[in-house]
Amino acid sequence: MTLSYKASHGSYFPPGATVSDAGVNFSIFSRHASGTDLLLYEAAGSPEPFQIISLNPQTNRSFFFWHVFVEALPPGTHYTWRMFGPNDTASTGRRFNHKKELIDPWATAVSDAFWNRRRASDPHDKSRSSYRAVVAKSDYFWADEHSCKRGLEGAIIYELHVGGFTHHPSAGVGHPGTFAGLIDKIPYLQELGITHVELMPVMAFDEQFVPDNVAARGLKNYWGYSTHSFFSPHPGYCVSPELGTHAREFNDLVKALHNAGIGVILDVVFNHTAEGDHNGPMINFKGFFNDIFYHLNPQNRSYYLDYTGCGNSINCNHPLVTQFILHCLEYWVEEMHVDGFRFDLASVFTRGEDGIPQANPSLPWRIEFSNALNGVPMIAEAWDASGLYQVGSFPGLRWAEWNGRYRDVIRRFVRGDPGLIGEVASCIAGSSDLYADEGRLPLHSINFISCHDGFTLYDLVSYNVKHNEANGEDNRDGCDNNLSWNCGTEGETDNAEILDLRRRQAKNLMSILLLSQGVPMLLSGDELLRTQKGNNNTWCQDNELSWFDWSLVEKNGDMLRFMKELIALRRRHPNLNRREFLTGEAVSDRGLRDIAWHGYRLDEPLWFDSNARYLAYTLVGLADDEEDLHVILNMSERTVDASLPKIPGRAWHLALDTSRTSPDDIMSRNQQKDYESSSYQIPMHSVAVFETRE
Repeated sequence: MTLSYKASHGSYFPPGATVSDAGVNFSIFSRHASGTDLLLYEAAGSPEPFQIISLNPQTNRSFFFWHVFVEALPPGTHYTWRMFGPNDTASTGRRFNHKKELIDPWATAVSDAFWNRRRASDPHDKSRSSYRAVVAKSDYFWADEHSCKRGLEGAIIYELHVGGFTHHPSAGVGHPGTFAGLIDKIPYLQELGITHVELMPVMAFDEQFVPDNVAARGLKNYWGYSTHSFFSPHPGYCVSPELGTHAREFNDLVKALHNAGIGVILDVVFNHTAEGDHNGPMINFKGFFNDIFYHLNPQNRSYYLDYTGCGNSINCNHPLVTQFILHCLEYWVEEMHVDGFRFDLASVFTRGEDGIPQANPSLPWRIEFSNALNGVPMIAEAWDASGLYQVGSFPGLRWAEWNGRYRDVIRRFVRGDPGLIGEVASCIAGSSDLYADEGRLPLHSINFISCHDGFTLYDLVSYNVKHNEANGEDNRDGCDNNLSWNCGTEGETDNAEILDLRRRQAKNLMSILLLSQGVPMLLSGDELLRTQKGNNNTWCQDNELSWFDWSLVEKNGDMLRFMKELIALRRRHPNLNRREFLTGEAVSDRGLRDIAWHGYRLDEPLWFDSNARYLAYTLVGLADDEEDLHVILNMSERTVDASLPKIPGRAWHLALDTSRTSPDDIMSRNQQKDYESSSYQIPMHSVAVFETRE
């Protein structure tokens, strides 16, 4: 039976495909198009469209929007657009090609069943090799969702990859590598004690976006930093994407996490797209409004300005593009109930339409002032691939930042670099030198030791150099400045002393992270000492090298226990989550300084000792009934007899010593005993923590 649906002029707003009882309204923006066709496909596997609707510029165009209403069209229908217009790319940047089918930039569900990047990149290829959008109805039932606190006060963020978290055979879930699979592992996240998950890109991305030499090895774009459809969850993480269930499956995950008391932060990529450079495929933006959406070379607008290292850069501060990004963020908050965003290479947001950094760029401020985004934290990766480094510079109270300086200073200190005591203290105290200006707070510093990009925690203490040969780029890719230390042997070893030191160093790094003011972020698997065999750039490794190995829960159960207790220690001490910066002045009800810094002697920190690798500090409770903390950091090569300060009316209890073996390395409150000595012998490369009791 041949299908045919009646079409009328439709409405220009809202953009995308909007389902009603009477049918579906389609609307797309394209300023310079001379004509357009809407192609309708019955299902994901349909090789040919069942109906092509040619839009009339007189009746189906309003301003720069093309629109049509298709009566009685059912949800689940797949569709693409075909645009007609000028292809004078070198002079104007317009890149229309009616041979190419395009996916709706506002699509809320997409299918990759026919996608072929190589064919899509050939401007003369007429095959139906495009992505396709799916008409999806927005009718999710949220009534039984528990509310979840959105802000970052008291937050402990856990960065994870949706696919990799449950893809390993040891995961034992019903739908590995999907949103549904992650739901099965929520009890693990609850037991660990984290408050938020930060999901690596879940907006639909191109898994085929890899160099030829990488593709030749059977590798693909695994991390997902190659978005093409910003309103659609990634079909590869869905159980039944061919049915357009993307939003429902993602919303099931959000609701389950919220009901477990865990917030959801999305890692989003608004600095470039999967369309790549001038040799890349035409997926959507190139074919609809290439001259508006991207930064183009003013000498020859066929080429793209690349501030991202990925072939193109989004022209974020063009009014249309700014509104597109803002609309997208508001959609994910209002319709999908996410709690925050982390922005990849966010310094691109500060570049004007000419590519030059602006003092007051429109996009960050529009985000800051959006009513719909009120209370929603924004986390900037405050640099780009062309030299901009803006840590401490993003505006307003909504904008926190990945603190790259914190990562580098603490890595250097723990591996044994001398003369860093002042910088370490600043990092531990919340990086006031970066964030105190203009009323910003410690929670604007997202502290981390490791993340998806770089060595895992265990590789950081096991390798001096990267080992990325498996990526197919002759070990040229990935960062060379890892600030790591292999503890005496490169890579795998059976040497018990080295293995013991590596475990201790991993605990040192995690202890300092969880004892610092600001918001800590953990990399998924670090709590189990997961290794990537020295590969610090596994962006293309969708295999066991990158996947979360659930057998480590038993194998490295001692480290997992340590991390659970460490997180619990942080969460029971409000003085580790202060809203205001530490001053070193008497601010407590007991007349004590909020923080006191120490060296080998109390109150004599080694600020000006170029050889110092030792720091201690006392952090007092915010109120009379709150416990105090005394922290000793000995990254030197010798044991130190560390004096303990006297707190009137209170006794010290040893809570943590990374030099000890499990279970004595960290103790819960009911396991601790009074420590009666006035000093503590802390071994080299160790962290110790004491708590007070009355």
